Amino acid sequence: MREFAFVPADRRPPQTPEIAGALRWLEAASLPIKDLEDAKHTRAALEALALLLDGKAAAASTFRRKKAVFHHALEYAVELEELSANPLDRVKLRRTKSTGEIDRRVVVNPAQARELLVAVTYCGRSRGPMLAAIFACMYFGGLRPAEAAGLREKDCHLPKDGWGLLTLEKTAPQSNKRFTDSGKGHDERGLKHRDEKITRPVPIPPELVGILRDHLDRHGVGDDGRLFRTRTGGVISGSAYAKIWKEARTYAFAPDQVASPLAGRPYDLRHAAVSLWLNAGVHAPEAAERAGHGIDVMLRVYAKCIDGQRDVANQRIMDALVA
Repeated sequence: MREFAFVPADRRPPQTPEIAGALRWLEAASLPIKDLEDAKHTRAALEALALLLDGKAAAASTFRRKKAVFHHALEYAVELEELSANPLDRVKLRRTKSTGEIDRRVVVNPAQARELLVAVTYCGRSRGPMLAAIFACMYFGGLRPAEAAGLREKDCHLPKDGWGLLTLEKTAPQSNKRFTDSGKGHDERGLKHRDEKITRPVPIPPELVGILRDHLDRHGVGDDGRLFRTRTGGVISGSAYAKIWKEARTYAFAPDQVASPLAGRPYDLRHAAVSLWLNAGVHAPEAAERAGHGIDVMLRVYAKCIDGQRDVANQRIMDALVA
């Protein structure tokens, strides 16, 4: 269905007789959209979304994401007047709510982060050294992977001394090229949750300034000014840097740490960055501005990653009791 049914007609590969037969069977076996007016069918769909393929319960966050996609599809059906109203509004399926909080076990400390960045340079002959700076942007600057992938030389103010500044303007999120407007694996877009022309300034510490200056000296930039690219000038895929990251963890960590959730994904470097800022006492509005978060999201997601707050609270309570 993803290959032949859910993509524009001009991007569908030629159908074999077997594929054509399978699509005819799927169409005949599928319920008409009108049947979702019956709540029992909508409930059955939600119950299916709450399970994994092996029949086990899906995580609350997984269910929430799939339900959101289902909801948007039904809203489109309402727009096309295939349905009179969104049937999900009438079905209540009780599920454990996901707060979206970050698991503090994934958060590395500065020493561990630096060990990982060094380990990346030992992965492969050229790919690892080329990618070390993109991981450094995620940790020292708190950038999302797509934001780092879209970073261009003109976005970087890298003085010889002191703090620098990244002015984020574009991202390069990855998708399947069959579903992008350009027909490529990455579409250039504006920043997440922001208007197309809105930028976000991110001050970066001298350590990251030095890493980026060294990266530019060694690797230069692509034809479009991007810092990070493949050998042919394309955008580096998520699977490529995930593979490098997996290998780097085996070099930087002890076996028990490799088996743990500690920095299991490159995105966890961003979590570590924001957690570090909050632990250092950076005010939530400033940390949220640098990370591109809303303040409410910042505090909800990272609340349990702020280390040492329990002792501070205990001492304040004791002081109040004594007074």
